[in-house]
Amino acid sequence: MRKVSALLLASERRAISGLAGLYATRMLGLFMVLPVLALYAGDLAGATPLLVGVALGIYGLTQALFQIPFGVLSDRLGRKRVIAAGLVIFALGSVVAAGAETIGGVILGRALQGSGAVAAAIMALLADQTREQVRTAAMATIGLSIGVAFAVAMVLGPWLAAWAGLGGVFWFTAGLTGVGLLVLWRWVPTAPRRLRHRDVSMDRRQFKKIISRPDLWRLDLSIFALHLVLMAIFVAIPFRLLEAGVALEYHGLAYLGIMAVAFVAMVPLVIVAEKKQRMKAMCLLAIAAITLSLFGLGGLAGAPWLMFVWLWIFFTGFNLLEATLPSMLSKLAPAGAKGTAMGVYSTSQFLGAFLGGTLGGTLANFLGLEAVFIGCAVLAGLWWLAMLGMPSPPPLSSEVVALDDSHHGDALDALMLRLAEVAGVEDVMVVPEERLAYLKVNRKNLDEAALSHVFTPSSSEKKP
Repeated sequence: MRKVSALLLASERRAISGLAGLYATRMLGLFMVLPVLALYAGDLAGATPLLVGVALGIYGLTQALFQIPFGVLSDRLGRKRVIAAGLVIFALGSVVAAGAETIGGVILGRALQGSGAVAAAIMALLADQTREQVRTAAMATIGLSIGVAFAVAMVLGPWLAAWAGLGGVFWFTAGLTGVGLLVLWRWVPTAPRRLRHRDVSMDRRQFKKIISRPDLWRLDLSIFALHLVLMAIFVAIPFRLLEAGVALEYHGLAYLGIMAVAFVAMVPLVIVAEKKQRMKAMCLLAIAAITLSLFGLGGLAGAPWLMFVWLWIFFTGFNLLEATLPSMLSKLAPAGAKGTAMGVYSTSQFLGAFLGGTLGGTLANFLGLEAVFIGCAVLAGLWWLAMLGMPSPPPLSSEVVALDDSHHGDALDALMLRLAEVAGVEDVMVVPEERLAYLKVNRKNLDEAALSHVFTPSSSEKKP
């Protein structure tokens, strides 16, 4: 198997930068309202804590409902057309929310924002634009952009709301979407129409296999619970900041400090998880930290100023899980089924956001703000117990190899047998219609020489 350069082509650099920016600005628009809606809802007719929670999380429900249909449409109608349509719907939702004078109008706008569910189509376009040997790095760039967008949203949202009100936050989001459309059509290169990529797209034939595996559904449970808790507590956290003496116009600075220190604390823990193969231990540690911080935020431990410590602990655990859960999923997903596993995982995340907003609003409405934190802490404790029985993920990585014309018919069966016999190759899927072989390998034990001899010299090279 001949080594292929992993240096990015100019077209790949443009695609990765453009699509990562597009994904990040969309998530920025969704998250900016998180730290401000509960505080500014008093100006909206009919607002109650319950409806504020629904407004926070409703985008997750429509996102979960429409992400697969948008992905299927992008296969049939073209990626850019479908992404552009989704962005227009997202912008429309932003405009509706910006002009709303009632909480119902904001709920409608947020639901429309989520209906522009183009995440799967963006990932598919990125796969179209990149070669197999650089695709993992490209996907990691998207993941990094989401994390940056969340941190920026936590700082920018309060500042914009203090300057221009809640409506100004949504108008800014609509403007960002217009910039996104320009980036999509003017910067992101046009990609050739390709078949589905099993490392990014869902395959309904694999759905039953994915959801029936306990190790994978525990990860789905984790991202569900993580975003449920996140969305629920932001019904109450802004008021905790006010109680601690932080004026509205300084909430952004408070979040900036907390997020920065949490990021610094998270980095060495991620290194331990990846380099020392302690992913399960770090996952349990993060969930325990979140549980402890939620009890603290609920007022069961410490003085009001300790709220900043509890928030730091919470976001350290949150960031650690956001970084490690997708990595664990990649290691555990069967060869050729990563896209399906990620689809189920993403749907779980969005449903968690919806139910979290609704749960947080319900608890705040009927039992008070303390009940939001205590209720979420109890759920987080149950989540920790559910993760105890999960096996540690093996140190596997995915590899995709292009096949040449010599691999067809009986030769494919022989190829699979030869691959399965290579030391370090743990799982194999050969897809003739895609002319690709999907491998899960343990690089510590991988016999590179034996793997090279399985393929003809040109078979691992994909024409850009």
